[in-house]
Amino acid sequence: MSGSAIATITTQVVASIPSPDQGTWYLGPIPLRAYALAIIAGIVVAIWLGNRRYVARGGEPGLITDIALWAVPFGIIGGRLYHVASDWQIYFGTDGRGVAAAFRIWDGGLGIWGAVAFGALGAWIGARRRHVALPPIADAIAPGIALAQAIGRWGNWFNQELFGQPTTLPWGLEIAPENRPVGYEAFETFHPTFLYESLWLVGVALIVIWADRRFTMGHGRVFALYVLLYTIGRAWIETLRIDPVNTVAGLRLNVWTSVIVGIGAAVYLVLSARSRPGREDLSAASSDATDSDEQNDQNDQNDQNDQNDQNDQDDENDENHGEAGASDASDDQAPVSEMSQMQEKPEKSDTSEPGPDDTATTTP
Repeated sequence: MSGSAIATITTQVVASIPSPDQGTWYLGPIPLRAYALAIIAGIVVAIWLGNRRYVARGGEPGLITDIALWAVPFGIIGGRLYHVASDWQIYFGTDGRGVAAAFRIWDGGLGIWGAVAFGALGAWIGARRRHVALPPIADAIAPGIALAQAIGRWGNWFNQELFGQPTTLPWGLEIAPENRPVGYEAFETFHPTFLYESLWLVGVALIVIWADRRFTMGHGRVFALYVLLYTIGRAWIETLRIDPVNTVAGLRLNVWTSVIVGIGAAVYLVLSARSRPGREDLSAASSDATDSDEQNDQNDQNDQNDQNDQNDQDDENDENHGEAGASDASDDQAPVSEMSQMQEKPEKSDTSEPGPDDTATTTP
């Protein structure tokens, strides 16, 4: 085969990226949705990496998993709320999908800003319950969140959604006619913005891990760096997308959100580095938390012992009172018994037969 023929075949192979024919499989009556599986896989990776990083920084093993039990549900709810609120016309506008569709998370639609905000709230609640500081947890989990987003974006690929403008580039994404937006029916390939964002997020995770090791970052600055880098990539990727969304001053809402949140993250990085340089000592904090837990356990044990002693004392008092009552009752019954015996004893007669002396006559 000639070199030109091989080049032609290669060009045809990489001319576009195909989209999956389906995004749902069934295990009996149970649907397995690729979008949900991608999100779950991302969560697992985030918790695994976050736990490793937290332990390496001196934190308690397993704590990230405990915090995730609060952060993940809050994050999913917040992500859905942000999506519905920012794209309300999809559900409540003219010819909208309806209220029921707003709850069908498996159809796609989680806003990252709502997920991060509500997830942080859930993490804060979990941290307070465990008596640990939130910033070290955020720093440990930051690259894991980036990787979770990178994995979750592949769910958009299965749903054939959130792609960009039409393109003839070799990596253009094939979109089925029924999934093409109005006005773009004649185009076959589009920018794979899900892929752009996924690759960008992998890069963000690697940069954040490197910067954390290089500069010994702490006090929430690792998380702030992740936010800053993500917003930079999200802003330019958002300009490529063509899905209908709300705009402000001609720019998509998520572009404005990226700009505002990114500036806030940059300001925090600078101010935090000046006011609190270095990194927290999690080993000491973990030891203090352990000592506090042990002290609480000891206090609980002491309280239980005191309660048991009090109960024993009460029981002893009750027994003493019972014995005293029985003794009093016995004393009361004694005179009665003696009187009964006296009444039953025969009385001695005052008259008796005269004896010999009694019959003698005294002579004057």
